[in-house]
Amino acid sequence: MKTYKLFFMMIFFLSALAVSTTAASINNGSPEGEQYLAFAEKMPAPVGGLPAIYKKIKYPVVAKKAGLEGKVYLIAFVDENGKVEDVKILKGIGGGCDEAAADAIKETSFTPGENKGKPVRVKLSLAIQFKLN
Repeated sequence: MKTYKLFFMMIFFLSALAVSTTAASINNGSPEGEQYLAFAEKMPAPVGGLPAIYKKIKYPVVAKKAGLEGKVYLIAFVDENGKVEDVKILKGIGGGCDEAAADAIKETSFTPGENKGKPVRVKLSLAIQFKLN
């Protein structure tokens, strides 16, 4: 049992590291050339948590028919008010899932990131899982 937990923790850490490393390397991909931090003391978080994002996702019909499942990796550019200014897809799975994930994130409000108690612009890496029941 402990071996499985360790294995899944390692997988989670490595996938988070890969996404955050890619996020940190994106410098000029921000909207209108504005500077967004890769990290903040308090990172932005979706209001209502990840379930709030998943409620807004509409599984594309094409993806359902094709039995398409997987993770879509994205970067959300969250401004100092918690509004998502832009979303960039880092790695998608196709079938309309990439766009569905991006749209759901754009429709979600976030608590703003903070440094030293002041709101800041942050680019936040996210992974959205598509799984058929």
